Amino acid sequence: MLGDKGRFVLPPEFRNTVKLSSEGRTLCLVKDEEFDCLVGFGLSREDEFEDMLDREEERAIRLNRDFSRLKRSNQLYGYKKIPFDDSGRFTMPDYLLGLANITDSLYFQGAGSSFTVWNPEVLARQDDGWSNAKAACAGMVAEAAAKAGKKAGGKGK
Repeated sequence: MLGDKGRFVLPPEFRNTVKLSSEGRTLCLVKDEEFDCLVGFGLSREDEFEDMLDREEERAIRLNRDFSRLKRSNQLYGYKKIPFDDSGRFTMPDYLLGLANITDSLYFQGAGSSFTVWNPEVLARQDDGWSNAKAACAGMVAEAAAKAGKKAGGKGK
């Protein structure tokens, strides 16, 4: 959920991985090329980009498909470096919010060298290939709503 001062929070399980990968507190975010979400990773992932470009170019040649190394390079290296504090709080640039249709909440999905960052409503509209993520996200949204309801109910006492 969007917190105080317009900040989101990188969950601890993602925060620790990104810290190790970035040798500090730098979250890298870029719009996913296929889905209406963002891809997040640490700075060390950049070390893989040239090999990825080589593999993608070789595959395109083998399959007789068009491939623009310049375009793909700009996609890979076009991420935004976002600092976060020890609690994982960070501010998302407006253009990234718009690209992924993010409003006031985020859902983080995945592991490994990268992960996806979703608006829960957008994730809920994905096909059944995302059923596990959709179920986990729905559970987290319900839990957050219940906590918010308890806080609101307790204020008047």
